Parts: sequence; C-alpha cells; structure tokens
Amino acid sequence: MQKVKNIQFKNVDIEGGFWKQRYDLNRFVSIDSVYNRFEDTGRNDALRFNYEKGKSKPLHIYYDSDVAKWIEAVSYLIEKNGGYEKEQAEIDKMVDAMAEHQLDNGYLNSYYIQVEPDKIFTDRTCHELYCAGHLAEAAIAYDRATGKHKFLEIVEKYMDCIEKTFIKDRSARFSTPGHEELEIALIKLYDYTGNKKYLDMAMFFIDTRGTLEEQEYEFAEHNYAQSAVPVRDLDMAEGHAVRAVYLYIAMSEAAIKTGDKNLLNACERLFNNIVNKRMYVTGGIGSAKLGETFTVDYDLPNLEAYSESCAAIGLSLFALSMQQSGLNAAYADVIEKIMYNNMLSSTSLDGKAFFYENPLEFHLASVDKETSVKPQFRSHLPIRHRLEVFACSCCPPNVNRIFARIGDFFFSEYGDSLVINQYGAVSLKNEKINLRMKTDYPINGKVKFTLKDNKYSKVILRKPSWCDQFTVDGAKYQLKGEYIQVEPNMEFSVDFKMKPYFIQANPMVRADNGKVALMYGPTVYCLERIDNPYELNALSVRLKTKFKKIKNPNYLLPDLETVGFSDEAFDSLYRKANNDKNPVKLHFCPYWTFANREECDMIIWIRKL
Repeated sequence: MQKVKNIQFKNVDIEGGFWKQRYDLNRFVSIDSVYNRFEDTGRNDALRFNYEKGKSKPLHIYYDSDVAKWIEAVSYLIEKNGGYEKEQAEIDKMVDAMAEHQLDNGYLNSYYIQVEPDKIFTDRTCHELYCAGHLAEAAIAYDRATGKHKFLEIVEKYMDCIEKTFIKDRSARFSTPGHEELEIALIKLYDYTGNKKYLDMAMFFIDTRGTLEEQEYEFAEHNYAQSAVPVRDLDMAEGHAVRAVYLYIAMSEAAIKTGDKNLLNACERLFNNIVNKRMYVTGGIGSAKLGETFTVDYDLPNLEAYSESCAAIGLSLFALSMQQSGLNAAYADVIEKIMYNNMLSSTSLDGKAFFYENPLEFHLASVDKETSVKPQFRSHLPIRHRLEVFACSCCPPNVNRIFARIGDFFFSEYGDSLVINQYGAVSLKNEKINLRMKTDYPINGKVKFTLKDNKYSKVILRKPSWCDQFTVDGAKYQLKGEYIQVEPNMEFSVDFKMKPYFIQANPMVRADNGKVALMYGPTVYCLERIDNPYELNALSVRLKTKFKKIKNPNYLLPDLETVGFSDEAFDSLYRKANNDKNPVKLHFCPYWTFANREECDMIIWIRKL
C-alpha cells in the first residue's frame, strides 16, 4: 500500500477561528503558567543541578521529563513564531548545567546524579530511560528551532552511554525501559541526524521487550509494561495506558521506517482493539485508576473514568503515525475525536489549570461516600476542578507541546495528491501549494478552500465519520470510501452539514446501556447541574427532538437546548413503574468546558425514551 507523508506544523499557519484562539491560549498563557508552577515546585531546579539535600525542594525521579516537555513545547513555538528570548536564556542555563554535571561516561539524570548515584540503571521502574527520551525529544526540537547545538550534543553523548550500557556491555540491571518513551526519541534522533545507530538502538529496545524476564512493580503483571510477549504478538491494548501508546507510536514509526509488516500488523490490531473496544466517546483511554490502565473490552465506566490526558495525547500521536501507513480515514477520525474532546478538556478555559484525569461523569454525593471509613481508605474518584500543578505533573507540559504542534494534524501527501485530514482556519504553504481554509469549524461544517500555485493533481478531503450529508461547490468530486476526491479549482467549498445528533454505545458497554450522548459535529456535549437544576440521572430524552443553539460568551461553540423529561417525583425508595414524565428544559454544553465553574454534577450519557 502506498504510504502517506504527514506535513509538519512548520508549513502550517493557524490563522483564525477556533484553533487560533486555542493555540494562542497555550502560547501566551499556559506556557508561562506551567513554567511558573515548575519554578514553585523545584522542577526547573532539577535541570539547574542546584539540589542540596535538606536545603531545597525534594527532587523526584521524573522531574527531568516534566521540564524537558516544557522545553520541547517552547521550541516548537520558537520554530514557528521566533522570539522567546527570555525562555531561551532560561533553557540555555539549564543546558549549561547539564553539560557541567553530565558524567564522564555520558550519563545524565538530575535525580540519580545528585541523590542516588550508586543506583544508576538498577531499577527499571524509576523512569531513567523515560526521562532520557524526553530530554532527547527536547534537544532535537531546541536544536531545530534555535540552531544551538549544545543540548543535542549532550543528549547524543548520553545516547552513547545508553548504547554501551544496555546493548554492548549489557551491564544494566534491566534490559528495556519500564516506561516507554526512549524508543520514540531514538527514532526521532535517527530522522533528525540521519545516524542509523539510533534506529538500531530503537529496534533493540522494541525487539527485546517481552522476550526476557523483567523487573515490574510489586503490584503489576508483566503486561502492565507491555512485557508479557514479544511486541509483534501483541493484539490487545493492556497495562499502563500511556506506556502502551508510547510503545505503539515507536512500533508504528519503526514499521514505517523499516517496512516491517509484522510490526505494522501488530499496530493495526492494537489500534483497532483500542478504538472498537477500549476508547471513551471523548477519545480518552485507560479506564482504571489502579495502575492507570486499560482493563478489559467494553469496560468504560463514566464516574470512575481515569482517562489520563497524556494517554489521549499519546493515542492521537499513535494515530498520526499510523496515518502514514496508507489512506485510512479511521486514524484522522480518532485524532479529531481527541482534538475536540479529551485534549481540550485537559485545560481550563483560562489556560492556567489542567486535568490529569478526564472523567465522563461527576456525582458529588458519591465523593467520600464511605463515611465510616478514614478518608485515605475511601474509594478514589477524579478531582472536580483543574489544578495548576500536580505531584505527578506530566500532563500540563504534554498539553503544552501538543498544542504547540497542533498544525501537524491537518495535512498529508498521498502520491501526487494533497490530503486534508482536519479542518480549521489554517493555511498551508510549501513548494507544491499555497492553500487557505476559511471556516468556523467546528462551529459549523462549512469550509472554503483557496488554492494558489497548486502542483497537486487532486485534493482529497476526509469526510468526517459523523457526517451523513455534504455538498461540494466549485469543483468536480468523487466520494471514494471516507474520502472526497476533488479536482481542484482556484476556489471551492464543502459543507459537511453539521447538526446535533445522539449516539449510543455498544450494549456491551454496561455503563451506557439504554443511554445516549449528544454530539454536535465532532464535539461531545454534557449536562452540568449548574445549568440543569434536576437530579441528572433522573433525566431522559427522545431521539427525535429539536435543538436551539445558545451563544456562550466564554467559548466559540454554541450551547444546545432542548426539551427532556425528569423522573424525580418519587416519594419512596421504590414504586410501581409508570410512564409519568415531567417535561423540562435541558441545557447542554461542550464536554471540554465542564468543571470551569462551581463544583456540580455532570453527565454525558442520558437515558433515552
């Protein structure tokens, strides 16, 4: 099958509308907020190597990765927009400190060098190679954005140390990363430097995983870190959700680079298992708090949903990588689902606070319900408001870096055709085309295309999976599968006929039986108690109902109102069943906007009549 080449964000300008607002919120607010909280908590000090036991804030094993992701995000913003001199000065100080404290053999980890130098590469569960991977990704991005090579030189020296320790000498006490990420970084190093050694290293770690008895957490089975079987034998997404999708990204990239069909087949099985049996309607994955894991097929509880922000980001990047394997709209459809739901819910409307978990339901009466049990032993439920920093704060800088490179998701090349995967008020300029999209998407489905200097024979538009009807004006077209193939003129337009609609889950998803969720285009909607003064679980709707769009001053998408029904009139615990229903007004808001006001109940799935 002919491969697809993804077009990178550096060729894409976010010009207006929905994504301009969101890009700028990250660029001008979230980046500073994360840096300031990392300053408060001592994370930035980790890479300044100024830790003194008993005299400074505690140093954690994963602080390097937190700061590295922030550096990577800033680097993408520098590459696209220039500037950031203040941030560059801070990063350069960290790079100087890394160079000064890097061990002679190339080893570089702020925690182990400063706190436990006698335990280097002895504990697979302690994130050393995970941190190394994020440092490498940051160094690549910073080198490309600034032309300053010192950081990359430091990282390459560290990779030499890892190669010697793990591949040549086999002197470490473990063989593969406990938390995958280094594999991705090594393939990126290969792409950036052209040095095949890095691809070979990545393949070593990929091929070795699941072939040896490895150290795991005391509570974990070997499939927790995807180490139960060789990777080409994987067919179900299991274990820690972030680790899993990070491994799958590396497997996909390796398969694309090497032509390894067995590796690609495994990726396809894993992607299909996630999307068809283990993914929330919001694009979230990893339903269990215990171990932050996938569980079993169709186990997608709403109230307890873990759905970590990093996991959804990882799934979007897995889909982006798999998008290269051939013209298959399923990958872009999953990216769109995540872009307009879980990815957005991860951040507060003011851009300063974040969710680690992204639940699909809040029920305040269930919080601390075990009143006779001490608080530390009560059932865990996700927090009900976003925080600016967490004890484990991997998600905020991950959100920073994904929004900084959001342009990566929009365009691809397929032979001599341009593929448009996502829609927004963006432009593309490269040696083959100067294209501009004018649209209010996802507020409506109308998109106008203006082409100049076009050398592509066709423009191929993904028809979103939610779209039942569309029109194309100004160009000849053919619908082939889930793609609209257009013979491009200078100007043409498409209307995807966006409207509200209900969806239902497979009946195997017990949490959603007999219920529906409201969507508008790609966006999932929810009910919050603050807008609906009823017991939310007593509400129901008819599928055939009319909606009214309501402007909200806090975001561009409309709220939606309709008539539903309430079952609240109970005067006892049980009663004979009847069909008595009280009509009530239901006010829906986009899911990603929830929990930005006072704490209150929230649901996505509502009973259908």
